Amino acid sequence: MRKKLASLMAVAAASTLALTACGSDSGAAAGPENGDKKELTVGVFAGWDEGLAVSHLWERILAKKGYDVTLTSADVAPVFSGISTGDFDMAMDVWLPETHATQAEKYGDKIVELGTWTENAKLTVAVNKDADIESLDELAGKADMFGNRIVGIDPGAGLTKAMNDRVIPQYGLEKMDFVTSSTPAMLTELKKATGAGDDILVTLWRPHWAYDAFDIKDLKDPKGTLGDAEHISTYGSLTFKEDFPTLAGWMKDFKIDDEHLFSLENAMFNGADTQEYAPIVDQWISENQEWVDSLTAAKK
Repeated sequence: MRKKLASLMAVAAASTLALTACGSDSGAAAGPENGDKKELTVGVFAGWDEGLAVSHLWERILAKKGYDVTLTSADVAPVFSGISTGDFDMAMDVWLPETHATQAEKYGDKIVELGTWTENAKLTVAVNKDADIESLDELAGKADMFGNRIVGIDPGAGLTKAMNDRVIPQYGLEKMDFVTSSTPAMLTELKKATGAGDDILVTLWRPHWAYDAFDIKDLKDPKGTLGDAEHISTYGSLTFKEDFPTLAGWMKDFKIDDEHLFSLENAMFNGADTQEYAPIVDQWISENQEWVDSLTAAKK
């Protein structure tokens, strides 16, 4: 995210995440009967959990409708480049107007926006929900409550840069120990502290499954140091709407609220020591079937 937070994991330019097999599903063998091409390639920003979640959700939805979907993990730049050349048909995790502005401008005439699925993406500083603090402008005077520590993520992340460049100096937090290592390390500390009933202060972002897994709240940012809320959109190749007219309509209408997204992410990433997400997502779909069915229902 801004994970953007920039490279949450170092990856090679591309590594295949999942291929939907057609074998036992006769519908899949026949392909979609709605005017769309059967084969769909999706670029997924490596380490961006919200993009992984929605991409795997749609992979499972489309596999059952006869599409042959390939999800490929790569860094942000190769995904944008791949969409512009048609090597990828689409990607579902484009943050605007700030995070991916450079890439969107660079490839603007070679890619097309297909739809926006959330408008509440933002960087945050979060604490346990019962902490006696509501705003960042209180933090300098209550630093002892958190052991004088801010638990961050990767040193090179965009969120870390925002903390160092704007949040810490503008709120007078220079005397606090800003600890950076990795997102998994931050989440481990968050889980341990909330489980023990201890106060903890972490850098985070929305959307993230931690909001479903742990009893936490965001601190208000009256000075706007973490930036405005962004929207997350799906982008496709220039021929996408011709190649996938039905899917283009689904992407245009696709919206996911925080409750469903956080729940899906929590199921996929919180304690699941696997990247074989298909059975996890299938189970989640079965528990949210009515909502999932509505994503591809014919409009009245």
